[in-house]
Amino acid sequence: MKELRTKVALVMGSASDADVMGAAEEYLNYFGIEFETFILSAHRTPQQTGEFARTAAANGFSAIIAGAGMAAHLPGVIASCTTLPVIGVPLAGSALNGVDALYAIVQMPAGVPVATMAIGKAGARNAAIFCAEMLAAQQPALQEKLTEFRQNGCKIEVTNHLEKPE
Repeated sequence: MKELRTKVALVMGSASDADVMGAAEEYLNYFGIEFETFILSAHRTPQQTGEFARTAAANGFSAIIAGAGMAAHLPGVIASCTTLPVIGVPLAGSALNGVDALYAIVQMPAGVPVATMAIGKAGARNAAIFCAEMLAAQQPALQEKLTEFRQNGCKIEVTNHLEKPE
């Protein structure tokens, strides 16, 4: 039987995106999902971004969460180079407060899908939850954790008490 991959890649275009994408890390940790975080850019580091996406499956990843603002090409570029599920998180960072990023991520051509979440931290959290739901189909313990999460009103216990999930 093929080995079950459960590691998720969390990609953002800039270190300045870490505050928002940290919400996805928090939820991935809650669900016990292994992840690695990368800073890659569709515009500033296109060769590295393409290479990352082309080798992501061979490197043990099962899904990729990609957060991007403004033109927001990162999720689509990654999706064009891999057959792994890509989940896009639009980030507010422009005069349009993330609406431009939302449109860029959600309007992918047929054949190169990107699952698109809400703008900002809610989208980052939902991306992690969506990964948990995808992985839970093959992992009964993760399915139980999701059921518990829903029964708890979709709230998690936060170890950093400075910020609680909305």
